Amino acid sequence: MRYIEVKDLTFYYDEDPVLADVSYYVDSGEFVTLTGENGAAKSTLIKCTLGLLKPSTGLVTIAEKNVKGTPLTIGYIPQQIASFNAGFPSTVLELVRSGRYPRGKWFKPLSKKDNEQVRKALESVGMWEMRHKRIGELSGGQKQRISLARVFAGDPDLFVLDEPTTGMDEVSRGDFYRLLKHQAHVHEKSILMITHDHEDIKEYADRHIRLVRKENSPWRCFHMNS
Repeated sequence: MRYIEVKDLTFYYDEDPVLADVSYYVDSGEFVTLTGENGAAKSTLIKCTLGLLKPSTGLVTIAEKNVKGTPLTIGYIPQQIASFNAGFPSTVLELVRSGRYPRGKWFKPLSKKDNEQVRKALESVGMWEMRHKRIGELSGGQKQRISLARVFAGDPDLFVLDEPTTGMDEVSRGDFYRLLKHQAHVHEKSILMITHDHEDIKEYADRHIRLVRKENSPWRCFHMNS
């Protein structure tokens, strides 16, 4: 089932074309990476896809339902989201638990299933042992991990991740990629991830989209198998 479909998308910053005639798709059960040189407008493409920026031309379609026929949910992690300051009052556990609260029901007690999902989310990013730490006490890489854990706790159908492995070492990245592959292939999640680590991720991802361009022209998509 197709969760994302983009056709002939073009985007301008002021008068300058940045993306031109970009087309791509992501299906359920699929782990797709998006790469390109620095300045390749990867984050811009993601934001256009999610409706955070308005394309100049083109069609973007996000599925309304998931493979189970219920409303599609999206978990988005923008680049360098982890900017909590030292005075941030929440603990790691409190923040990740908030990913389980339904909209408008912030104070509803969490169920056993909710708490189990929170534990799994923190374990998946290697942060369970630090669950009682204050967020402001963590390093930048640790803050990035708990931001990821909060998204995983929400158990979305579609993950859109912008360089999520910033601050992770090689072992942690491998564990994280295996988790994403499991989410896609076993749980039929859809994953679109911007990354610079194409060589590291080849054995895990299903498809690779690369933004390329000829000299003095906007960026376009080039598709290949991982």
